[in-house]
Amino acid sequence: MVGIEVKAAETVRGDDFRGLRHLADRLGARFRAGFVLYAGEQALVFGEKLRALPIAALWTLGDA
Repeated sequence: MVGIEVKAAETVRGDDFRGLRHLADRLGARFRAGFVLYAGEQALVFGEKLRALPIAALWTLGDA
């Protein structure tokens, strides 16, 4: 299971992962990753399986 949330904000904070953390707690080992897509420009790590990614990551190629 992968959780995805979309935020219109240009910044992302730890609180923005509250729902994904709750999902991870409920699913246990079945939870593979959680992503917050946001209007910013940086990919950020917010925990072992939690990442914030720019919405533009959906249509652009990054460094592989």
